[in-house]
Amino acid sequence: MLEASEQKRAMTGSAAAAVLLMLFEEDEAAQILSRLEPDEVRQLGYAMYDVADVAVDEVNTALDHFVSKAKSRTTVGYGAGEHIRGMMHKALGADRADNMLARITPPTRSNKLEMLKWMQAKEVAHIIEQEHPQIMALVIAHLDPTVGAETLQLLPLDVQDDIVYRIATLGPVTTDALDELEALLVRRGSSVATGASSQRGGTTEAAAIMNNVRKVNEQRIIKQIGKRDKAMAQTIEEEMFVFDNLIEMDDKNLGALLRTIENDILVVALKGCNELLKSKIFGCMSSRAAQAIADEIEDRGPIRLADVIDAQKQVIAAARRMAESGAIMLGGKGGEDFV
Repeated sequence: MLEASEQKRAMTGSAAAAVLLMLFEEDEAAQILSRLEPDEVRQLGYAMYDVADVAVDEVNTALDHFVSKAKSRTTVGYGAGEHIRGMMHKALGADRADNMLARITPPTRSNKLEMLKWMQAKEVAHIIEQEHPQIMALVIAHLDPTVGAETLQLLPLDVQDDIVYRIATLGPVTTDALDELEALLVRRGSSVATGASSQRGGTTEAAAIMNNVRKVNEQRIIKQIGKRDKAMAQTIEEEMFVFDNLIEMDDKNLGALLRTIENDILVVALKGCNELLKSKIFGCMSSRAAQAIADEIEDRGPIRLADVIDAQKQVIAAARRMAESGAIMLGGKGGEDFV
């Protein structure tokens, strides 16, 4: 039988937050939940069910944890906007202060698209399926990559590559564009608050979405983007699978890849990489070869960052070529197809 101390739950993290939240009145707890992200609400919901039978000593542990955290924080950031505004007004006068604040105040995050975070992919696809690809791209760029990928694949095949290309080339999104999107959401029966301009998109955003697209769709979309802009397609591909993703490959495929890489390139590529990845790579080699590589890395001394990045790109390029030829399978890609 487990000892009592071993049966106790760890009253930290989401468990402690769940206990604290359940100590509030319903209206107070609702106000807190309304300020959280969807994933945070979901995680807290699970945690509240888990601690529904919480014991008194566990409540005390959660409170102690909260007090400890609270003591380590300051109140400088609370109400900072109003405090700064008040100081400026007293120092410069209302007109001069407002002119100054208009130039220096950081833009607030747009909440016009916040409601999209709470929607399912089918709902989003239904809203935008008849819209211009630019609107589709703007909406999908603001979704979680997993939901964005699912939404993308629910849209017509002939526009999917165009959408990804537009996401990759999105710049700052103007207020007019957000107003147009707001009007679209309102027409579909949704209402959202007004907000400032937003900036999403870019090749990183496009790559994150493509990493969650099914393999068969990924290849088709990248190929179509390549016909339009070869450099853009290459950039997206490069960001889809980076050197750190090698840790997600299984030992057999990683070993096959390493056998094609020259030691000089591997030594430079491993310089400064995270220890988990380095250990995994060494684990796919003979102990003698691994020790030789480790010794050479140590003997090399400092290496220019640009050289390290270049060597890592060579390893990734080799991995991509082998994957395209079917010699290996790359790990860490969402929605792989099997037959």
